[in-house]
Amino acid sequence: MSTINPNEVVNENNENQNNLNETVYNGPLKLEHLLPSGLTKRDLEILRENGYHTIECLAYAPKKALLSVKGISEQKCDKIKSACKELVAMGFCSGTEYLEARTNLIKFTTGSSQLDRLLQGGIETGSITEIFGEFRTGKTQLCHTLAVTCQLPVEHKGGEGKCLWIDTEGTFRPERIVQIADRFNLNASDCLDNIAYARGFNTEHQMDLLQSAVAMMTESRFALMIVDSATALYRSEYNGRGELATRQSHLGQFLRALQKIADTFGVAVVITNQVMSKVDAMAAMFQNDKVPIGGNIIAHASQTRLFLKKGRGETRICKIYDSPNLPEGDATFSITEGGINDPKDEK
Repeated sequence: MSTINPNEVVNENNENQNNLNETVYNGPLKLEHLLPSGLTKRDLEILRENGYHTIECLAYAPKKALLSVKGISEQKCDKIKSACKELVAMGFCSGTEYLEARTNLIKFTTGSSQLDRLLQGGIETGSITEIFGEFRTGKTQLCHTLAVTCQLPVEHKGGEGKCLWIDTEGTFRPERIVQIADRFNLNASDCLDNIAYARGFNTEHQMDLLQSAVAMMTESRFALMIVDSATALYRSEYNGRGELATRQSHLGQFLRALQKIADTFGVAVVITNQVMSKVDAMAAMFQNDKVPIGGNIIAHASQTRLFLKKGRGETRICKIYDSPNLPEGDATFSITEGGINDPKDEK
């Protein structure tokens, strides 16, 4: 897979960015589809106030959750569920049909052709990709690059959508976006306008931001959602074994909410994770004493898990830690002024 030639896409990129600002995304079904079923506009307002902004959100929600919404009776709940079954396909399909759907999945470039090859095309939309490693291994730098490449046209290995970024460690730098946008000949101002940024201050606020994210994605086409880092606030707020169960339960709820967003809006969800030192059979298996935190909760929530580590000099190594479809392997990349790229001697 060849690297991007920005000179070939400059005009299309700028035109595409303007379209992202002007076009309303018509993907998920809006709640107004429920009006013929007997619900009122006030009912729709109540649902939105409680975080249900699309028909898909209602379809995926358990009946118990809807009944807990003040103002939604069991009769209204039955009407909602009945209407959703008619509007959202939630039954069986053949393996052939599912293969065709996966073949049409959008993947967008990481900025490195070697890393794209490892991922068989790039970052996959509609699923959760976890990136973990020690400090200075390139986690946040990869996120900055993806926040730009997700805005490229699909035919140029982009996601043709906006980016939403939840920052829990204060590491987002708009200056880096400007530098990376310049590499891809994107208008830096438009590129920044297409990134919705919020700082997360605690685990409850981090969860609340997801409701705001759903509301925004209902109105515009987003291709990527970044949470950097998904686990940092949980580590600082929950201490000791006595709070471990509570921490894991809350983290599980957050990750399930992320998966619902990926399912509903078809966005790529990229989360970063920290590591801890651990000497056991697992560490020995991977010949490394650094393992991702979060335990089985985050392990089962992430479809693709990427382990980043330092290589020789300024290079970094990405290893497939776990994936349902990608074979084991690794790729070398470098961090440049223009974002993630191939090492100079391997372009």
